[in-house]
Amino acid sequence: MPSYVYCYFNSIGFGEATRLLLTAAKVEWTEEFSEFGQGPLGHPDDYLPVLIQKNSDGSPDVVFNEAISMERYLARTYGFLPANPEQVELQEQLREKQAHVMVTFAIGMSAPGIIRELLLIDFEKELEKLISTYTELLRKNGNTGYSYGSTLSYADMAIYSFLKLVPIHFAMFSKALPKLVKGKMTPPACEVGRHC
Repeated sequence: MPSYVYCYFNSIGFGEATRLLLTAAKVEWTEEFSEFGQGPLGHPDDYLPVLIQKNSDGSPDVVFNEAISMERYLARTYGFLPANPEQVELQEQLREKQAHVMVTFAIGMSAPGIIRELLLIDFEKELEKLISTYTELLRKNGNTGYSYGSTLSYADMAIYSFLKLVPIHFAMFSKALPKLVKGKMTPPACEVGRHC
């Protein structure tokens, strides 16, 4: 079985779902923290996060440097995505919506004047829609604490990691945002989470 080295900042962000997936998969992994503007040595463009998969002899096998694609790889490899392609697409689509909300927030926070205001209004609307979608998933699944089925899934871990961002990062924009997520964090993902 391969082992992994995960390189990211010492914070919750685009990297948290990968941490949860590695922990839930019960694989051997270590984490190397980077300072802002410093990527891991030997990586061509110093783009974070980076996941290095190592062979049994410890030599690097594969280097991944795109957050969502490494999440999907781990989710497929360790059985956190279903076999049904339509169900896989629904979980991956949810993760893409989360990424869209995060990017909208980041661009909005760095935009000037009225553009910033408009983007942050769009961000808040998109966040509310996303949380409504997640709430509906839980309801349709019988309020079991899982978003799909009866076991921990990629969607559960991605949703949990996203909702952890709301009170930490997004609250600087609106103090009302943390209230939107209260009670929405799934207990199974919380058990896996290292930052609960």
